[in-house]
Amino acid sequence: MIHDLGSSRRSFLKSSAVSAAALSAANSLGALRASSPMHTGGRAQLKIGLVGCGGRGSGAGVQALMADKDNILWAVGDAFADRLQSGLSGITEAMGESGRKDQVQVAGERRFVGLDAIDKVLGSGIDVILLATPPGFRPMQIEKSVKQGVHIFAEKPVATDAPGLRRVLAACAEAKQKNLTFVSGLCYRYHDGRREIVKRLQDGAIGEIQAIHGNYLTGELWNFPRKPTWTDMELQLRNWLYYPWLSGDMIAEQHIHSLDVMAWIKKDVYPTKCYSLGGRQKRTEAQYGVIYDHFSTVYEWADGTRGFSYCRQQDGTYHNVNEYVLGTEGKADVFAHQITGKTEWQMQGKMGDMYQNEHDEMFAAIRAGKQIDNSHYMCESTLMAIMGRMAAYTGQEISREKALNSTELLMPNGVTLDMPTNAMQIAVPGLTKFS
Repeated sequence: MIHDLGSSRRSFLKSSAVSAAALSAANSLGALRASSPMHTGGRAQLKIGLVGCGGRGSGAGVQALMADKDNILWAVGDAFADRLQSGLSGITEAMGESGRKDQVQVAGERRFVGLDAIDKVLGSGIDVILLATPPGFRPMQIEKSVKQGVHIFAEKPVATDAPGLRRVLAACAEAKQKNLTFVSGLCYRYHDGRREIVKRLQDGAIGEIQAIHGNYLTGELWNFPRKPTWTDMELQLRNWLYYPWLSGDMIAEQHIHSLDVMAWIKKDVYPTKCYSLGGRQKRTEAQYGVIYDHFSTVYEWADGTRGFSYCRQQDGTYHNVNEYVLGTEGKADVFAHQITGKTEWQMQGKMGDMYQNEHDEMFAAIRAGKQIDNSHYMCESTLMAIMGRMAAYTGQEISREKALNSTELLMPNGVTLDMPTNAMQIAVPGLTKFS
C-alpha cells in the first residue's frame, strides 16, 4: 500500500515507532542463524537488511526494529543514493525519538547503491531481509533471499506477470523446506478487527456467503518530475507505479489488499475466473505512464459466489476503501467490524497497529524457532490481481489457469539504468491480445 495520503513520511515513521507500545520478546533462540553475535545478556541480535528505502521500506524498517530491542538494522540498499539517504535518515530519526537509535548500525560500507544492491545486502551477514522495492524485482529478490537462507518480509504484490509468479512459487516451496519464515506485506491479515470479523464470517455468522463487494477508491498518488540527468529507465524506476512491468498496475499494486480480503473471507479458496472493465479517464498525461486509473472486475468462485471489485485513483472523486459481504442470514461491513442480521455484532476496544503486528509476530516466531509462512495467500492474491488486469486489458474473460500459465513477460531480466525502457503501450480492450 502507498501510505503517503496526506501525511509526510516523517510523521508516518514517527507514528510507527511511537505506536509500538508492547514489544514482542521470546526467550528461545530457535532458528536464529548460528553466526549471529550475542549480547552480554545472552539474547541474540538479529541483523536486518532493507532493500528499497522509500516510504514503505522505511516504515517497515522502523517496525522491524521496534519489534524487538535486539533487532538491529545492519545493511540497506536502494537503486538511488538520495532515496537511500532519505530513508535511512528517517529511520534513524524515528528510532532516536523512541530512545532506541543504537539499533541503527548501518556503517558506511553497508550502504549499497545500485540495482545490484540486493546481492550486497544479502552478502553482508544479515539474518532477515525486508524487500520493499518495486514489485517487478520481487521474484528475483525472493529467489536470491531464499538461496541465501534468510527470513523474508516481502511487500505486495510479489510479481507483475505470470512467469515471475511461477518463479516465486518455486522459491516459496524451497523456503518452506528450509524452515524460513516468510511474512507478506498484505497487512490486513494482521489487523485485529479484520481478523475477528473474518473469523466470524468463516464460521457462518451471516450464513452462506453469496457476494463480496470490495472497494479501493482513492485519489491520485505521487509523481516525480523528470530531472535532466535521468535516463528514460531512471524516470520509470522512480515513477514505478505507472508502469505495469514494475507495479502490475494499480489493481495489483494497491487494490490487491481488497482482493486478498475477499479471498480470505472465502477461507483462501480463490476465484476460478473473472471479467473486467477498466481504462484511463482522468490520469491521461504522459507522466502517468501506461497504467489505468480505474478497474471494475467481477470474480466468480466455483461455488457460484461473486466478488465485485472496484478500484480507482482519481482526485476529486468519492473515496471508499472497504469490503461489504452479503450472506443468506445477514451482511457485514468489514472495516467497521460490524455484522447485522441474524447475528448482531460489532467489535469494540482499541486495536493494535497492523503494520507493527506483522513485524512483532514475525520476529517473535523467528526467535521461538517457529515458522510463519504467508506464501500461499501472498502468491494466490497476486495471481488474482494479475487475472483482473489481464481481463481488463484484453476485454476477455480470464480463468485462473489461463492467467497462471500465461507467457506474457513484462519484467525483463538484468535491468540496468542505461538499457532501453520497456516499450509497452496503453492496453486497449478488444485489441490487446492475451499471451
